[in-house]
Amino acid sequence: MGARTDAALSVFVLVAVALGFVLTNATFSTLAFALGGLATLAFEAVATRNADAVRAYWERRPVQAVAVALALVGVVVGASVAPSSVLSAMAGALVTYLGFLAIVTATRRSRA
Repeated sequence: MGARTDAALSVFVLVAVALGFVLTNATFSTLAFALGGLATLAFEAVATRNADAVRAYWERRPVQAVAVALALVGVVVGASVAPSSVLSAMAGALVTYLGFLAIVTATRRSRA
């Protein structure tokens, strides 16, 4: 698995978020987007403290499946309750994660 799987799962959920925006006609919230991005960076900062354990746990397919399912439930519930803020925050979190993943991948390749 690894970075490609992580990116594919993130893009899959991001497409669902985009579909949520279209179906609800939600407006984009820059503040919620930024907060979602900051939440991702905070999570990654905490996760790096024990990166090997986090990676070993995340590499389990059932964990990935549950995480994606919960994210999709979050899209549906968020689109029903507060589409602009929830969908924007989710988009911010996912876009930030994809950027983070790209930087980490590029850094590893340049070292090799």
